[in-house]
Amino acid sequence: MIILDQVSRTVMMGGRPLTILHPISISIPDGQLVAIMGPSGSGKSTLLGLMAGLDKPSAGSIEISGSPITRMNEDALARFRGSTIGFVFQSFQLIPSLTAQENVQVPMEIRGQPQAGKRALDLLAQVGLAERKSHYPAQLSGGEQQRVAIARAFACNPPVLLADEPTGNLDSATGAGIIGLLKELHAAQNTTMVLVTHDPEIATAAQRIISLKDGQVEKDSQGSRAKKKGRG
Repeated sequence: MIILDQVSRTVMMGGRPLTILHPISISIPDGQLVAIMGPSGSGKSTLLGLMAGLDKPSAGSIEISGSPITRMNEDALARFRGSTIGFVFQSFQLIPSLTAQENVQVPMEIRGQPQAGKRALDLLAQVGLAERKSHYPAQLSGGEQQRVAIARAFACNPPVLLADEPTGNLDSATGAGIIGLLKELHAAQNTTMVLVTHDPEIATAAQRIISLKDGQVEKDSQGSRAKKKGRG
């Protein structure tokens, strides 16, 4: 479960404080597929970054799979992310000098996981890229690169997967295929998945949609009442 309790984020800009997220409280049960929506500047990517432990909230606490990540130091956070959280980015973030298989193997090799090569091949087969295992990112289409990135994200069997605009650089047909693939993997592995998107059609693939506006929860399709400043 992911639990955010009165989490907020304020940064200094031009010598003045700018609140990106007002206090938000959200609970995401294990295995749920959630879409976070909102216009540009609504705070959705900031919220995802806080869940990932990439940024610290200005106030409040975050707990993932029973671990209070807001209390962890950087070393503990890095270990936690490596074992618990998978990432899918809009820009793919593949290593250009490595093949598709090698890109998928990297997180497993860092952890010393046995048979990393075999698992990488199995994952590439799951995302329909077994025959492209020896290709470099520059030799792959955008959709194929994102499939490699998804395979890499699932490499260490993370209980939580966070995706920030995973179809943002893809055409609509390719993007729909990527969302379909994420849904399949979510169902097969019961991964808790949080997906940031600005596309309403993509959001409908989720079991729950949380809409942000001006750093606050405007609507939560799970049925909890969206609350104004001070509550989420």
